[in-house]
Amino acid sequence: MKDFLNAQQQHWQNTFVQKPEMFGSEPSLPARVAARLFGEEGKTNILELGGGQGRDTLFFARAGFHVDVLDYSDSAVNAIAEKARQLELAESVTARRHDVREPLPFDDESFDSCYSHMLYCMALTTAELEFLSAEVRRVLRPNGLHVYTVRHTRDPDYGTGIHRGEDLYEIGGFIVHFFSKKKVEHLAKGYEILSIDEFEEGKLPRKLFRVTLRKR
Repeated sequence: MKDFLNAQQQHWQNTFVQKPEMFGSEPSLPARVAARLFGEEGKTNILELGGGQGRDTLFFARAGFHVDVLDYSDSAVNAIAEKARQLELAESVTARRHDVREPLPFDDESFDSCYSHMLYCMALTTAELEFLSAEVRRVLRPNGLHVYTVRHTRDPDYGTGIHRGEDLYEIGGFIVHFFSKKKVEHLAKGYEILSIDEFEEGKLPRKLFRVTLRKR
């Protein structure tokens, strides 16, 4: 299974090059919700995991936040940095390549908030997600907020395509990890669960959880 998961990096790299606006340019609904929450609590610096083509990154920067954004696609990182430069937001955005299966490249308690949209449902095993959740907790300050989204097990695509182990299915070349509420709760060790909200996105439509956690 590891070989299939590792191959996803090149697949996403190729996709971002071929479809530079695959997800559009408008910010996602969870980004708008997260920005409102972060603003209400005075959280000013965001760690974004899996920034993709930067639609949420640039939205946060325009809203006055500083964003450190990670992605494991070189083309995605370069595109975000260039868009930020063109929009005169370069001082508010720091983009770098990173594989979230490795320790996050930041000191303890560096951020007051963390955000990701569908990064957790990428080609990551439960063990790797446990490690990532612990790493996010490490780099968050006390009472820091962690907002992430995942496709859940009532999504129309769940159980279709090629089974790649656990709740991972390869659909159209992309491996998706589908979540139950039990898995969300399992990964919340060291956090207080503030909410697990359901929403829909896209044409299928995809069915997702928006998870909001606070570092205990």
